[in-house]
Parts: sequence; structure tokens; C-alpha cells
Amino acid sequence: MTLASKLKAIVESTLFQNTIIGLILFNAVTLGLETTALGKQHMATLHIVDVVILCVFTIELILKLIVYRKSFFSGGWNWFDFIIVTISWMPTSGALSVLRAFRILRVLRLFSVVPQMRRVIGALGHSLPGMASVVGVLGIIFYVSAVLVTKLFGTHSDPNMQEWFGSIGSSAYTLFQVMTLESWSMGIVRPTMEIFPWSWVFFVPFIIITSFAVLNLFIGIIVDAMQIMHEEEDKAKPAHATQEDIHMLQRQIEHLTTLVEQQKNKAS
Repeated sequence: MTLASKLKAIVESTLFQNTIIGLILFNAVTLGLETTALGKQHMATLHIVDVVILCVFTIELILKLIVYRKSFFSGGWNWFDFIIVTISWMPTSGALSVLRAFRILRVLRLFSVVPQMRRVIGALGHSLPGMASVVGVLGIIFYVSAVLVTKLFGTHSDPNMQEWFGSIGSSAYTLFQVMTLESWSMGIVRPTMEIFPWSWVFFVPFIIITSFAVLNLFIGIIVDAMQIMHEEEDKAKPAHATQEDIHMLQRQIEHLTTLVEQQKNKAS
């Protein structure tokens, strides 16, 4: 068994992966402690722990580079890990001290080492084309609605009407608040109805369309993408198992061939 094969077995082992996941979670805790009063009292210790963990992450990347070589850079998640660890090594003193805050990005490595999280991120990526279409529809609805309420309500001299609907930008922001259902009734709609009693005719359909219809399309697209990815994984599993069976048979054949040659040598 060559050195590269041994290193590959170590890197791909469950124990190695779980150790990296544990270090990522522990590093998230230590970085959070630095913002507390207790952490500021033990800043030197936390800094040493941070450097040690970063060294472990760097060793992990070096091992992967040795094992996978050029193929290491063919994976998007490997690039993700490489960039985050590289950013962590950048100097954090003087004008670049703000970069210390970006060390928390190491926690995002959980996306690359936990298969379930990779599946979720992959589903989000697959759903982007469909989500772009929904965003386009939502943008058109918002633009038309913003122009409409600016014309209807923004011309009133009331200070609230001027603040909420005085311009297209203000109207769009107000409608976004209404869409998220954040203080939409007592904060915006009812004060508007005191001046324009019929304004509910606009707000009720707007909330139904944006909050209950269009936004739910995002959920539907993401769920559909996750289902497609799950089906693709299920289709790939038999092929993957077949390859493993072939490799196992090859090793058994090689082992049997070696035993036969040894018996021949003993007989001669």
C-alpha cells in the first residue's frame, strides 16, 4: 500500500471527518468567546487555540493536495475550503485588523464537510434559475404597486403619507414591510385607512399575492430541487456500489493469484 493510498484512507475516514467537524464547531465557540468579557480576559489563550486550529485546517488542506493533486482544484467545495483557510492566514494587524472578523467564516466549512448541508446548498444552487424567474415576477409586482400607491397615497399632505409613499423608493420599502407582515396593520395599513378608507382594496390583494402566493413559490422551487437531487443520488448509488464490488473482486483476485504463485514456488 503506497503512501498516497494510506493518506487517502486517512483523509476519507469517518474519524478524520468527524474530527474536522468537531474542530470547526469548537473554533466557532472560541471565536464567539472573544467577543465576551470572559474571552477578553483570556485573549492570549484564545489566540493560541485559534492558531493551533488553523494549523490543523492547513494540514488537512495539504494532505488533500497530496492525495488528490490536480483533481483537488476540480471540486468547488475544495476551492471553498482553500479560500477560507487562506483568508484566515492573512495578517490581522494595523489597517488589516478588520480581517480578524472574517475568521468566523471558517464555520461555513461545515457546508463542505457535512453531506446533508452540501445537499441543501446544492439544492439552492439548482433552484437559482427558477428563483430568478420568481424574483422577476415579484419585482414587476413591486414596481407596479409602488408607482400605484405613490400616485394614490403619496400626494396627500399627511406626514406619514409623505414618509411612507412620498416617492417610489419609499413606497417600495413600505410595501416590502407590508409583504413581510412586520407591523403592517397597526403601523401602516390602518393609519392609511383613516385617510383613505378604501385603501384596504389595494393592501389585501397585495398581501395575498406577495406573502401567500409568490413567496411560497420559492419554497416550492427549493423543495423540488432537493427532490431532484435526492433522486439523482439514488440513481447514482447502484453504479457506485457496482464500482466498489468490482474493486473488491479485483483485490480478491490479486490476493488469490499471489497465493497460487506462492504455492507454485513452494512446490518447485
